[in-house]
Amino acid sequence: MIAAAAEDRRFSLFLCCFSTVVTVVFSFISPQIIRYTIDSVIGNAPLDAPGFVIRLADVLGGTALLRQKLWICALLTLAAALCSGVFNALRHYTGLEIGETIAWRLRNCLYGHIQKLPYDWHVRTQTGDLIQRCTSDVDNIRNFVQHYLSELLRTLCVFTLALVMMFSMDVFMSLVALSLIPLIIIFSIIYFNRVALEFAKADAAEGFMQAAAQENYTGVRVVRAFGRESYEMGRFSERTKTYADIWTRIGKMLGLFWGAGDMMSGLQLALVVGAGIYRSVQGELSPGTFLAFYTYCNWMIWPVRQLGRLLSELSKTLVSAGRVREILQAEPEIDPPGALNPEIKGELCFESVSFGYEEGEKAPDNTLVLGSTMVLRDISFTVKPGKTLAILGSTGSGKSTLVHLISRLYDLREGNGLITLDGIDIRRISRSCLRRSIGLCLQEPFLFSKSIARNIAPGKTSIPLEEIRGAAETARVDETIMGFAEGYDTVIGERGVTLSGGQKQRVAIARMLAANPPVMIFDDSLSAVDTETDVKIRAGLRKRVKDAAVIIISHRISSLMQADKILVLKDGTVEEIGSHAELMARNGSYRRIFDLQRGNDDRSNTTIEG
Repeated sequence: MIAAAAEDRRFSLFLCCFSTVVTVVFSFISPQIIRYTIDSVIGNAPLDAPGFVIRLADVLGGTALLRQKLWICALLTLAAALCSGVFNALRHYTGLEIGETIAWRLRNCLYGHIQKLPYDWHVRTQTGDLIQRCTSDVDNIRNFVQHYLSELLRTLCVFTLALVMMFSMDVFMSLVALSLIPLIIIFSIIYFNRVALEFAKADAAEGFMQAAAQENYTGVRVVRAFGRESYEMGRFSERTKTYADIWTRIGKMLGLFWGAGDMMSGLQLALVVGAGIYRSVQGELSPGTFLAFYTYCNWMIWPVRQLGRLLSELSKTLVSAGRVREILQAEPEIDPPGALNPEIKGELCFESVSFGYEEGEKAPDNTLVLGSTMVLRDISFTVKPGKTLAILGSTGSGKSTLVHLISRLYDLREGNGLITLDGIDIRRISRSCLRRSIGLCLQEPFLFSKSIARNIAPGKTSIPLEEIRGAAETARVDETIMGFAEGYDTVIGERGVTLSGGQKQRVAIARMLAANPPVMIFDDSLSAVDTETDVKIRAGLRKRVKDAAVIIISHRISSLMQADKILVLKDGTVEEIGSHAELMARNGSYRRIFDLQRGNDDRSNTTIEG
């Protein structure tokens, strides 16, 4: 995944690795220059060095000249340190570039992939956890690539070169220096396995915490209305405590690891110093060699100590990569080969349609299905362009499921009937074409934190304001909008929180009318509108959408009675279907509901007569 995201930064990756190796090489040259200066320039020991070093010393005038001009040795040490610093800076720069590129591409890849995932996947996934995976987890990956990927290579190079240089100088001292390395490595591996589990728990706890916060912030009006502040604070506090407890355990593990590592590293250096002093006193080790050896030993201990930090960051990154991979491996919605993109006119037909949710799935009302159950059974009807179908049914009768099947938010399974649009099986029509052709206005519409104009015409910057206002006038919201200080340029709050329920519904209706799809579905989208406004909106709709197939779902019979055909659902089956007059004559459920609503609200009678 990371390699694919960094594909267009291959040169930067090569440059980062090259700079890392060169940095280590130059950093190892300085101790050797100091060693030769102490033993062969200041002292009288013969120059024991590779042939190219001896030839370089001869070019500089030999040890005699260097003894007179020690500043040359100091200059060489400074030059080696300067080169190491320059390439180290290049290593950090290229690492930063690679990390940011990977994060940028990974975020775009995640966002694009999430747009293509099925509706039921979104229903099952908590928004807070999803945001955490797309932000914090991606940042963990970016941080590892930027700071620790090249550090891992540097650690391996330092350890390898240190071993080579130490064994080339003194085998016995090298064995002493390596005596505690296996113990430190075993301890680091055990730590890695333990801390990886804790990081996984911490990521999950952070997702739950963010989900609770996001749910509370978006539902702030409900929380305030029902006085649930104390309950929500307690729930959030419980989740933050769980998150804090996990990180406290991780902190204790880090403290134990670093404390034990310091103790073993100090013991290892003490063994090297003790053995080095003894061998120097015995004349078996020169002062310059001992100083260089001690430097390399100290450097060798550093990558072993760094191994714990690298393993810690690696475990965190692997957990984050796994959580990101779960999203990327989720199966997206894919159109079948040869998917059609016809010019839709709007004739919608259900033929013996049955549908049920599997156990563990969530229904459109977000309720969890505890067992496999059929929601719709043998539903058949046809809506032609220019005609209106009204659907009436109690809660849980399958109205919203029916609507979701039309737009393929849920797919109809084989053998469970057929849904066609202009005679074409909707499963053969590309989803983009199908959903462009179907306008859906829900009871609880979602509005973006943008201007009202951009909410009515999302993604259409060229649509004239006259068209936007025309749609708003039909939805009976133009006068309300013009009453705002900035009119259609008024920016509404997140999810339209600054608007009332009825205003949001009317803006959503205007949004669908501006798109002018051949099939329009109103899923109880006038429930928050008063009866008088309801009548005016429906009258405006009849004039504006003459050629569209319209489906209206409502509990209010006054909103349905003027439809060409009314379908009454009960327990997922068609109980009655016909015009208002036909259903009234049958004295069935429709007539009983009509009489009940007329008795509860005399205004319904006025509407009927109008």
